[in-house]
Amino acid sequence: MISSYQDLVQASQQEPEGQRFLFVFCKAELPDDASASERETFNRGEGGALTPVICVDKTPNEAPDFNALAEESRATGQDWDMVFVAAMSGRGGIELSSDEAQQPLTMMVESIRMGNLGNYLPLDQSGQVVNFG
Repeated sequence: MISSYQDLVQASQQEPEGQRFLFVFCKAELPDDASASERETFNRGEGGALTPVICVDKTPNEAPDFNALAEESRATGQDWDMVFVAAMSGRGGIELSSDEAQQPLTMMVESIRMGNLGNYLPLDQSGQVVNFG
């Protein structure tokens, strides 16, 4: 069972084909027309909408440590609250290239914008899995 980014990296090393991770960093925001109840819930750290602010793809070897990945993302100047991760397998012993990951990454961003989060691993700012209970 994967409960952290480190678990994901370790699991990827067990896969027969090389892996490429897709990352979509999101900011939790409250719509301007939110009700008082929605604002109260949001102020408690719940609810709101997730807006993608950064997307990138990397191999597990390029991002073996969540803290380094988070630091790199912060260097962009974009604040984020949560990151969604997906993994793609290579083919025939060859890792997928960054170019091959662009269309799936774009589709992932759009899927998250639409609120379809079920296919992705959600992580908090410390790299721990978020449960949407």
